[in-house]
Amino acid sequence: MGIVAVLLAAVASYAWGSVWYMSMAKPWMAANGLTAESIDRKNPAPYIISFAATVLVAGMMRHILVMAGIDSVGAALVTGLGLGAFIAAPWIVTNYAFAGRPRALMAIDATYAVVGCAIIGLVLGLF
Repeated sequence: MGIVAVLLAAVASYAWGSVWYMSMAKPWMAANGLTAESIDRKNPAPYIISFAATVLVAGMMRHILVMAGIDSVGAALVTGLGLGAFIAAPWIVTNYAFAGRPRALMAIDATYAVVGCAIIGLVLGLF
């Protein structure tokens, strides 16, 4: 059942990312200096890599929840939220700060990580 939970959590978080980045497409592209014409939407590699990374995050988060004895939906949600807000997002912001990336991009991508981790925690907490 563990692998099913991990895959479902990854799919839910990946779906969140799809919705988030569709709604933030214009500001995200502007912050990256991209245009709709400059993006190769036919290249499947970013989507495959993104999903594989999401599965890895969900797998590790399940391991953390199990090792910590967290077995309620609320606690799993809060743990996911905390991992996103206090581990994933700070790494993103640190990398972007040293790379001189725009603050808008930091906010867009960090929000994705925080909410995505919370969703993974929520789904894992259901199993």
